[in-house]
Amino acid sequence: MCRRTLPLNSLRAFEVAARHKSLAKAAEELSVTPGAVHHQVKSLEMLLGVTLFNRAGNNLTLTKAATAALPTLESAFDLLSL
Repeated sequence: MCRRTLPLNSLRAFEVAARHKSLAKAAEELSVTPGAVHHQVKSLEMLLGVTLFNRAGNNLTLTKAATAALPTLESAFDLLSL
């Protein structure tokens, strides 16, 4: 996949939700609604063709794919914020 097609907002929504393990807390940090975070993560999952979270009610757990990708993504956002 070409890096130009990766949606930065969706990647950020995923990173924040994964860090908090909560759509509501991610939404608060990003100043959007939980539904907006859900939509961004869902569209990223569809684009990548992988599931990033196992959802059980309000509980989020990371899948193996998300666990593998998260450290690199966190580092990338850290570098961007310097």
